[in-house]
Amino acid sequence: MNPVAKSRTYKMMLVALFAALIAVGAFIRVPVPLVPFTMQTFFVVLAGMLLGKKLGGASALVYLAIGLIGIPVFTQGGGIGYVLKPSFGYLIGFIVAAYITGAIVRKVETPSFWRLLVGALVGLLALYVLGTGYFYFLSNYYLGQQVSVWTAVLYCFLVFVPGDLVKSIVAALIAKRMIPVLKKNNLS
Repeated sequence: MNPVAKSRTYKMMLVALFAALIAVGAFIRVPVPLVPFTMQTFFVVLAGMLLGKKLGGASALVYLAIGLIGIPVFTQGGGIGYVLKPSFGYLIGFIVAAYITGAIVRKVETPSFWRLLVGALVGLLALYVLGTGYFYFLSNYYLGQQVSVWTAVLYCFLVFVPGDLVKSIVAALIAKRMIPVLKKNNLS
């Protein structure tokens, strides 16, 4: 196998691996009102950090596509009907979060811990803006369930901040060690 094809194959394997990790993260959860707390965001930001904006975003897109075709990888199943669930905005946000995280992290050859952490937090902020906004509008204007802006922000964003801060720190520590290994093996 020529080196270019080999590198492309490894990258596709990494995208598939992170899509699978995001799926597994859906089932590592703590139930909270409205939207469950899962480990998916950890794997989403880690994908952006380790794979970069395009491949990190691709891994979240592959995860989303697998769920939409009916494979039950989302926290409450799968299928095209999931688009009408209030939490679907978070799934769209996964793609954006991985992309933004990768874009911020990979602006420099060797990102610092602080760049990794900021990348993760900015990516997660975009994810929560999309997720909370989708939840609010779908609940109020499609499902007819009156949810105040404050309730949506509280239960769809603020309750996740402490856990996501810890997950972002751990992801940044892992990425700080893994990025040089991936670069050394031409996988990044």
